[in-house]
Amino acid sequence: MPLPRVLQAIQKTFVMLTCDAFGVLPPISQLSSDQAMYHFLSGYTAKVAGTERGLKEPAATFSTCFGAPFMPRHPSTYAKLLGEKMAVNKANCWLVNTGWSGGGYGKGERMKIAYTRAMLNAALSGGLEGVDLQADPNFGVLVPQVCPEVPADVLNPRNTWDDASAYDGQAQNLTRRFEENFKQFENHVDEQVKAVAIRAAA
Repeated sequence: MPLPRVLQAIQKTFVMLTCDAFGVLPPISQLSSDQAMYHFLSGYTAKVAGTERGLKEPAATFSTCFGAPFMPRHPSTYAKLLGEKMAVNKANCWLVNTGWSGGGYGKGERMKIAYTRAMLNAALSGGLEGVDLQADPNFGVLVPQVCPEVPADVLNPRNTWDDASAYDGQAQNLTRRFEENFKQFENHVDEQVKAVAIRAAA
């Protein structure tokens, strides 16, 4: 007997969680297998007060494989395995950002839990299949333009900022950080992964 549609979707879906303290990453975006490998290697997130000793405000960090766990082989080995598994299983990957919206730390607010829950439910249930996806101009990820129980403006972080130029400046700042961090992996990945790497505008 075939599995119900929801269970089939869950079997072929996995989620990477991040927390963007700059408030510029989309709250949910779909990643290609090459982008999944890239973000797995980058491991961008923020250390948050209350979970890190002595930390009073969020601090951006790049933690390979989202936690920099001890691994006997180079991280690129595991990233390549991730890409292969995605291809074999025709899996979907979603990057979910639980960080700030409407501005960075001190200006914006944390993404509402209800919105994050709705986005996760939609991704895992197949509720985002067939929706319009648009590439984010700064980060290249594909952003759903609609999601059940989430206001459309929330899905595009630039729309949540009072000052669009301030958003652009912070987005440029973060793309530079991504670019600088990924230099350590460039000689260990193939051209397809290099092609999707986030780079600051010239």
